[in-house]
Amino acid sequence: MGKEFKVKRKWKICCAVTAILIIVIVVVLVTLAFTLFKPKDPKIIPQSVTLEGFRLVVFPSITGNLSLELAVTVDNRNYGGFDYDNSTTYINYRGNLVAEAPIGKDTIRPRSKHNVSASVIIFADRLAADSNFLNDFFAGVFNFTSSTLLQGKLNVFNIFKLKASSSSSCNITVFIQNQTADSVCTSKIRL
Repeated sequence: MGKEFKVKRKWKICCAVTAILIIVIVVVLVTLAFTLFKPKDPKIIPQSVTLEGFRLVVFPSITGNLSLELAVTVDNRNYGGFDYDNSTTYINYRGNLVAEAPIGKDTIRPRSKHNVSASVIIFADRLAADSNFLNDFFAGVFNFTSSTLLQGKLNVFNIFKLKASSSSSCNITVFIQNQTADSVCTSKIRL
């Protein structure tokens, strides 16, 4: 009877230690999941918006184009890589779509920065369709917005693969007189 009691006691101690160890591991993993591994919004840093060319003829009819080179750096602050598919950047002038620029699929490594660029040509006839075009032209400033949605997978330690999408929006200002451009961007990530 004394041996059975000692064996049962050893089993109880073993089970208790195992249960405590499992609880500690679960608590640590849950804490890490809600703090360190929690998906963070990528930081979109506008590098440059370069006005590559500007040609506009107003009389006898409005013709010409505006060529922009958009470059941003995406700072992936997550502990997982982001593989995104082919996408498109949309350029709007006063709420109307005036241009599109393709973005090829790529991968942004964990905790790294990645440069993304796109070239876009905006034709003057699309701008002229807006009633405020001449006012903006004579003021010497055109304001555009760009929007991009990157859809793909967030890959954490090659174990967890979550569908994710990252969207960015930029306000682009083109100054006609000195032929320069400036931008401000924001971004969001969704799982």
